[in-house]
Amino acid sequence: MTRRIVVLGGGTGGTLTANRLRRTLDRDVAITVVDQDDSHVYQPGLLFVPFGLAAPEDIVRSRPRQLHSGISYYRSAVERVDIDNDLVHLVNGAALAYDVLVIATGARLLPEETDGLTGPGWQETVHTFYDYDGAMALESALADFDGGRLVVNVVDMPIKCPVAPLEFCFLADWYFQQRGIRDRVRLTYVTPLDAAFTKPVAADTLAGLLAEKGVELVTEFNTGEVDGAGGRLVSFDDRVVDFDLAVVVPLHGGAAFMDASPGLGDEFGFVPTDQHTLRSAARPNIFVIGDAAAIPTSKAGSVTHFEGEVITHNIARFLAGRELDASFDGHTNCFIESGFHKALLIDFNYDTQPLPGHFPTSLGLPLLKESRLNHLGKLMFAWLYWHSLLPGRDIPGVTTAMPNAGKHVPAAADR
Repeated sequence: MTRRIVVLGGGTGGTLTANRLRRTLDRDVAITVVDQDDSHVYQPGLLFVPFGLAAPEDIVRSRPRQLHSGISYYRSAVERVDIDNDLVHLVNGAALAYDVLVIATGARLLPEETDGLTGPGWQETVHTFYDYDGAMALESALADFDGGRLVVNVVDMPIKCPVAPLEFCFLADWYFQQRGIRDRVRLTYVTPLDAAFTKPVAADTLAGLLAEKGVELVTEFNTGEVDGAGGRLVSFDDRVVDFDLAVVVPLHGGAAFMDASPGLGDEFGFVPTDQHTLRSAARPNIFVIGDAAAIPTSKAGSVTHFEGEVITHNIARFLAGRELDASFDGHTNCFIESGFHKALLIDFNYDTQPLPGHFPTSLGLPLLKESRLNHLGKLMFAWLYWHSLLPGRDIPGVTTAMPNAGKHVPAAADR
């Protein structure tokens, strides 16, 4: 009897999971990927679009063309998931039965949830680079910006790629210096966190880099309103940050169909998931990968990559009636572009925060330190994304488990 795996989402997690499963499972397992459109966006590339460093053809490709032969692609939005009867109901009226369901629907932007954000000034004085249209509009806005206060604001956590707003500040410093107007631009980073980043050692390093580049840091600012016409961010406790141009990272939530799928998602639309096996808390035949999972790690592409080996291994074990592998350690690896052809690299997991040293061994790339090598690594990752990560191949020398080799690991009490 043919067993059916349905993968919801044709982004990073859904594509690499489907491709890995197709390479490892027998042909009597049918794999279907479902998504509402055919455009696969390389999301790390969106950061570069506003600065004229990436073209649309570099970051957008066909979703179905990224899938291996033998994988079906179904274009439709999802209406709801009936977890009691193992059915996915689509908005076109069709229903897909599954033996295993993979949720890889990512995180969606919810700008309408912040008062005023999409009101007067939206895509004029208020922008985001977190989606394709927003990044394109921001490119024009930056080109026309001749001076004033540019504010980068994270409304709330969690967000996709938590370091990207910091990267935007660093690249903005470079961009305006290249244009010869940096002395006329006041850069400000506004975050709800109590520091520049969530992890102490990295937060200190990144705060130092902001200060070095003349970027003001405003912490513990919980944005309640964006007044685009008046050029103001207003916090819930009535603090105000004025701006001439605002780059806002909106609230994020899970897939819209979660509200119509009882027992599947949490109040934010993310899926409660075992952080080590990647099996959902809802049903034993539902697995989750990437930003859709409610687990205590970054919503970043590297996390999805590292999850890929574990989730596909566990789906195969589930189909064979075997105990799951609880080996995912929350491994996260991020290049942080810092301008002037340099970048930092951080590497951490559930238990160990970003530390100085080298990755993946003592002879590797420097950690928590600006270098041209890291910048080249970030640029190279785009090629690896399309040709290695999405096809479901391993990257040589980079393991799912976080390596300790090369790191300056403190005593356990200091981690």
